Amino acid sequence: MRIGVIGTGRIGRIHANTLSRHRDVGSLILTDADASRAQELAHRLGETAAPGVEEIFRWGVDAVVITTATSAHAELIGRAARSGLPVFCEKPIALDLPGTLSAITEVEAAGTVLQMGFQRRFDAGYRGAREAVRSGRLGRLHTVRALTSDQTPPPAAWLPVSGGLYRDTLIHDFDVLRWVTGREVADVYAAGSDAGPAMFREAGDVDTGAALLTLDDGTLATVTGARLNGAGYDVRMELAGELDQIVVGLDDRTPIASTEPTGPPAADKPWTGFLERFGPAYEAELNAFVEVVRGERANPCDGREALQALRVAEACELSRRERRPVHLAEIPGGGASAYV
Repeated sequence: MRIGVIGTGRIGRIHANTLSRHRDVGSLILTDADASRAQELAHRLGETAAPGVEEIFRWGVDAVVITTATSAHAELIGRAARSGLPVFCEKPIALDLPGTLSAITEVEAAGTVLQMGFQRRFDAGYRGAREAVRSGRLGRLHTVRALTSDQTPPPAAWLPVSGGLYRDTLIHDFDVLRWVTGREVADVYAAGSDAGPAMFREAGDVDTGAALLTLDDGTLATVTGARLNGAGYDVRMELAGELDQIVVGLDDRTPIASTEPTGPPAADKPWTGFLERFGPAYEAELNAFVEVVRGERANPCDGREALQALRVAEACELSRRERRPVHLAEIPGGGASAYV
């Protein structure tokens, strides 16, 4: 199998490393807007660098992995679909609903595969939580508390093109909330603060956000995010039911300290970022993509699933701006989706 990797930045390098080692992948063709970056990675991995995207499609590949800037995702997904190629794409499909829906329509019309990169679905902790919920171990689920806090903020230049805290960061929490619980979000109420560095205000973004989500069975969920969490990278999900309560992301590297005399000590080596925390999950999702391309398993996260997470993010952003509850029915693109 030959796979084209479009984009060799931070996450592209990780995916290329994973695929280059995979026993069912014979070779890679790498390309990037920065040609020297793609050439350097190709040389290190013993793979081939292409001058541009045109060559990826002209030289012939069996599948495409897209890790470019978000602004290029939808067009590249459409091009791959028209070429009959399965695609793995980092989230999101696009930063707006029309672009997202257009790309999904092209994939569905072509009958090809689009697997989205929501890596938390492949994390052992979240998979355990899903099993606990689905098995009935927790009883009736009544409360979910999810959070994502970055130790350091992204570069200032990234903020205006990122889509904002809800679309860029908390969209992972929205996706995995649906995946773990098997429920849809019915309505949201969100707020945000830009009281931190001026670069967030200048980009029209917030550095801290919170949302109260009501699921379609009445379960209440809170989702919070922060861009400056000096203690470390903190990603957790707590799920409370009538019979039991569990937590994802609580281990000896969780960057939190107890004030109780008999509480656990602070982490000696707290998580520093998402690439470190979710390393095994990133590898697992690429292994799954190879299996999808080989026809050995169903798509674990298609474009429609990604669309639903984006709709929740859109609802939160609308709620924050207009300071009101937002029903998901107000956001285009609703409809049935399959939980895989």
